[in-house]
Amino acid sequence: MIHDRSNIMVVLSSPSGVGKTTLAKKIDQNYQSFKISVSHTTRSPRSNEVNGVDYHFITQTEFKKLINDGKFYEHAKIFENFYGTLKKNVDETIKENDILFDIDWQGTKQLSKFKNLNLIKIFLITANKKELKNRLIKRNQNTKEDIEKRFKAFEEDIKHWKDYDYIIINEDIDACFNQIKNIIETHKREVIFFQTIQ
Repeated sequence: MIHDRSNIMVVLSSPSGVGKTTLAKKIDQNYQSFKISVSHTTRSPRSNEVNGVDYHFITQTEFKKLINDGKFYEHAKIFENFYGTLKKNVDETIKENDILFDIDWQGTKQLSKFKNLNLIKIFLITANKKELKNRLIKRNQNTKEDIEKRFKAFEEDIKHWKDYDYIIINEDIDACFNQIKNIIETHKREVIFFQTIQ
């Protein structure tokens, strides 16, 4: 499918606990043009999550069928669960809106293979590993074992920063959001400029 080049796709990736989901929600709240891409996942919903809003929660059997049928733009196994972005949902949304992807480096690599997607890739990190561990503990969403698992994954995650257009250290959520906002607005101005000269 050829997408409307006036709409952009912003990818936010980070090691677990850096604030990616919080920033995605801030962008969604501040930009009417953006829609967050809602991934399919095989993990169980948390107590505050709503099916179809936070994720589409499905079984492993259903997920594997979608893989076999080539329905995903990207999919990955993360901490024993599968996550994926359905082509149909993206293709329908991009006709009218900008899209925000809250995905990891594996998904970003796969999305990047589709040259028709107008991607802006942003990688978020903390200032150091100690800060990351503090955040994982403070958010109180995971067991001690989960925290250690996510903390260990940090080394693998940061190896892939070169796959991104921008790297931002998230020391302050508002300052980080303003940096992302500047990136978005710069790219939107460029899109408008190139449309006017064509």
